[in-house]
Amino acid sequence: MQMRLLLRGGLAVAAVLAAAGAAWILTLPPAVPARAMPPIARDEAAATLDALRPPKRRRPLVAVVGVNAGTETTDYLMPYGILKRAAVADVVALATGPGPVTLYPALTVEAEATVAEFDARHPEGADHVIVPAMHRDDDPVVLEWLRGQAAKGAIIIGICAGAKVVAAAGLLDGRRATTHWYYVPELRERHSMVELVADRRLVVDRGVATTTGISASMPMMLTLVEAIAGRGKAEAVARELGVAQWDARHDSDAFRFTRPFALAAIGNMAAFWNREQLGIALKPGMDEVALALVADAWSRTYRSRALTFAASSEARQSRNGLRIRPDRVAAGWPAAQRLASPDGQPPAAALDETLAAIADRYGRRTADLVAMQLEYPGTPTAR
Repeated sequence: MQMRLLLRGGLAVAAVLAAAGAAWILTLPPAVPARAMPPIARDEAAATLDALRPPKRRRPLVAVVGVNAGTETTDYLMPYGILKRAAVADVVALATGPGPVTLYPALTVEAEATVAEFDARHPEGADHVIVPAMHRDDDPVVLEWLRGQAAKGAIIIGICAGAKVVAAAGLLDGRRATTHWYYVPELRERHSMVELVADRRLVVDRGVATTTGISASMPMMLTLVEAIAGRGKAEAVARELGVAQWDARHDSDAFRFTRPFALAAIGNMAAFWNREQLGIALKPGMDEVALALVADAWSRTYRSRALTFAASSEARQSRNGLRIRPDRVAAGWPAAQRLASPDGQPPAAALDETLAAIADRYGRRTADLVAMQLEYPGTPTAR
């Protein structure tokens, strides 16, 4: 309960401290150093690839679905951007209804079709459906559409807390799965028929895949690229992204609600008078994956929010064709609050540099706070 309050914003600080007092902080465990995990066994890796191979088309059709009123930024944009970059599938970004998709904690995009339009164009369904985390786990349009896609033979892939949406649709019952570290207890409590698996960034079981926290969509998509087009293609895309390895190994024990996490969150939210709006110039051709990672990370510090700006309100088309709307119409941004464009950087490097910049600006604990939320094992700062 305390963490749920913390994640709702600055007004929760007083409620947390009044309800539990400083003694609550002392009951939390310290940070756990990350362990070097062994590589995934060859048989397990091969079984994962076999389970993800396109079930219908040689060149698969992949749908990334979101709700208009709140879909997680990186969960939505990273799968789209990586698969489009790889050029091994036809990829479409969907929304439950017409109009823009408001992503959280940052960015607004224009979906390429609604789920109804997708169904009219592709009555046979997708090969793969990507399900990001959403503000609502029980959106009726999403749940009905996911059940329909699964019935048509699509492989359903829940990214991060998107596993809760997949579970709410009844598609995880009796299957092995994972999710963002914070939501593991909730998923276990609400869906007792799901077998939760530790120490894996991605789990695939009989037509349904799930991942750990937000950053895991990168290894998940590289694994999907490998399943579709082979190891060589996946390695080439990984080099472009700046990723050295992407197998399913993961140290689940390194991600939990710890004393340093709570102290950083409370301290940053308590400094409500010192919250910044940081600007990123929105330009045509920007890499949507790097932009998503940078904007997402800066917007999770509890000290800042990343906003895009442009000289007009017209949406700008990203590197891979998605239209992104600027948050502010402005000719410029104050230099002290302006973020460097991530364009031209490999996305993984952009995230590492962003975490380092967050540590420089707000301190190492804040960088670790962000990395913990992203469930990112590659933070350059020491835990």
